[in-house]
Amino acid sequence: MKFKNEELKVAANAIRVLVADMVEKANSGHPGGAMGQADVAATLWLEYLKVNPAEPLWEGRDRLVFSGGHCSPLVYSLFHLSGMDGLSLDEVKNFRQFGSRTAGHPERELIRGIEVTTGPLGQGLAMGVGLALAAKMKSAKNRTWVLCGDGDMEEGISHEACSFAGTLKLGGLTVVYDSNDITIEGHATLAMKDDTKKRFESYGWKVFECDGHDFDSIRGAFDAAVAESSAPVLVISHTHIGNGAPTKHDTAGVHGAPLGAEELAATKKALGYDPEKSFDVPAAAYEMFARRAAEVAEGAKDRGTSAAPAIDAAKLTALLPAFDPAKAVATRAACGTVMNALAEGCPELVGGSADLEPSNKTGLKKYGWISAEDFSGRNIHFGIRELAMTSIVNGMAAYGGLRPFGATFFVFSDYCKPAIRLASLMGLPSMFVFSHDSFYVGEDGPTHEPVEQIASLRVTPNLDVYRPADANETGACWVEMLRPTEGPSCILTTRQNLPILPEATPDKVAKGGYVLFDAKGDDPVLFVATGSEVHLCLAAAKELAASGRGARVVSMPCVELFLRQDAAYQAEVLPASMKKRVLAEAGSFQGLLRFARDLDTTRFLTLDHFGASGPYKVLAQEFGFTAEHALALAREL
Repeated sequence: MKFKNEELKVAANAIRVLVADMVEKANSGHPGGAMGQADVAATLWLEYLKVNPAEPLWEGRDRLVFSGGHCSPLVYSLFHLSGMDGLSLDEVKNFRQFGSRTAGHPERELIRGIEVTTGPLGQGLAMGVGLALAAKMKSAKNRTWVLCGDGDMEEGISHEACSFAGTLKLGGLTVVYDSNDITIEGHATLAMKDDTKKRFESYGWKVFECDGHDFDSIRGAFDAAVAESSAPVLVISHTHIGNGAPTKHDTAGVHGAPLGAEELAATKKALGYDPEKSFDVPAAAYEMFARRAAEVAEGAKDRGTSAAPAIDAAKLTALLPAFDPAKAVATRAACGTVMNALAEGCPELVGGSADLEPSNKTGLKKYGWISAEDFSGRNIHFGIRELAMTSIVNGMAAYGGLRPFGATFFVFSDYCKPAIRLASLMGLPSMFVFSHDSFYVGEDGPTHEPVEQIASLRVTPNLDVYRPADANETGACWVEMLRPTEGPSCILTTRQNLPILPEATPDKVAKGGYVLFDAKGDDPVLFVATGSEVHLCLAAAKELAASGRGARVVSMPCVELFLRQDAAYQAEVLPASMKKRVLAEAGSFQGLLRFARDLDTTRFLTLDHFGASGPYKVLAQEFGFTAEHALALAREL
């Protein structure tokens, strides 16, 4: 469908005035970028973008990402004008208010049609790469469009993600860069003098430019982008921030503050609107969006909607490999064995590592590696790009129909944290495999030995953190991670070998924590441990029991899963009467602190300082991670 330029101008100005009114009424928000992109956004939505507002989750839709999430007034204007998910004018007027669907930055869970939650700059761009990659891996025909700005380009994640996309020649991805040369502090050139065109051409992208206020120029760039299938495309759209505001356009002041009553009135007057009216949308604008929606809806009939894959946990459990109880195995190796076994029953399982697959054992051996020439594999070379990898996994999860994972060493989860946080906020079922989970990394030293990371992850809402104690727990943890989830999961695996625990069965692990050993006796001590420290506590508890003292060991492979069990089960596993406790984990004491009944009757077998370089067995002795030390702590009580 094509519109006359005069018609597109009506639509674009309707967006500008809605944007300005929203921010003015809320006395909060960012009008400048949204007003500047109005011409580009109107052209994209009305003539190129394939979305069906009547069915926002139509499977064949194009994916549209607003990477500059502060431009949310642009999102809500487009959604209201088109009727996306029934977004009413009253909801638009309620911009940035408590309980409103029109939040300060676009949130996936509030309005169907928002593909991913954006706000932290660069994240949306990287998730757009993930959406485009998922489309390729599923042989889908839809396109992915990303609107971004100077801030996205300055963030380092844009380099990671766009280099990756260029390497894969990710056709079907178009990034529209709103180049207005203004950031909060002034001109973008104060801190960025890159040649963006050359930068993206060096990645292998096709680059086109346009005047972002000239509809014919915009169409020319979009036509070229749509015609390109062998590479991702960057469209550099040169715009004026705050376009339409008589005195504030092209100024930093219009970026993140209301226009003010005087400037708003002058803007409306200049655009042909009545300065006395607010949220006044011409019927012609609604009519254009309705015509486009009807056209797309006709082509979307009987195409279905995106849905999460149905995964049968019982069938996956039946696929779990058996491990020789006489042979100790590192949980990173067990993790690889489990992943390969489950991959046969879970064709949606795809992913890769940040150039560490030989170390973290995450390769799916039967299923090939994707490349620019062939997207049929299930393994991905993410390269040394931890943050982009994590965001790309989020984009793939948001696309639907896949269960993607990313992997790296646990200490590098710090590079992943911003994207893990967004996955948690969105409730995406992204999965992350973090090997080399403690100081047992050994000779690589403190830069590679995680200490505070596990506590950091555990305080993130809606994130499940698994730290299995052996190969059997590892398998059961994977089954839990692959269940339909409403948030991301992380699994932490060891470099060193660990004995097999025959008692670790899937039904027990499914409760997050369970009683591994229980000996009745006087003055009992309760050990609560995760991962490799379970074995130290088990040895100490057996020694206590041999002397007639009561001892219980609780393995806690997933704290969050345990805390979702009913109160009766939690009390059964961790009786309030057992106040004397040893909490053991090769990381900060804060990771298990919630299980202390009384600090005077609690001892910590934890690591609350940085590690050191040396053989891991030497470090274990030096840091007190021995069964003898666990026993000594218990006897102190």
